[in-house]
Amino acid sequence: MELVALLSSGKGTWAQVSGLMKFGEWEKIIIIGDEFAKQFTHEKPFEFIKVDLSQRIKELRDDLSKKLQGKIKSMEVALSIASGDGKEHMALVSALINLPVGVRFAALTKEGVIDL
Repeated sequence: MELVALLSSGKGTWAQVSGLMKFGEWEKIIIIGDEFAKQFTHEKPFEFIKVDLSQRIKELRDDLSKKLQGKIKSMEVALSIASGDGKEHMALVSALINLPVGVRFAALTKEGVIDL
């Protein structure tokens, strides 16, 4: 399964994404964030998609849809929205559904990576 993760401002929430990347078995990892999120590094390879998270929700959704087009090969992705705010989450979920691709929310817990 492919992992799509949002990285918004605040490095504290990046640990969740880093843990998902480390402990999950992913065919591909796509990280979405703004200029600040370009600082994120990890030992596993990932594709970074830069977006302007300050856009209005409809423009952000449309930008995400355009930039995700052709990047996801499977019918379903694991999605991490541990980082970010409601507007960013809604835009990303809407963009994924409109591709169309199914969404499973993923989280890292004490028990390991789980689907929610």
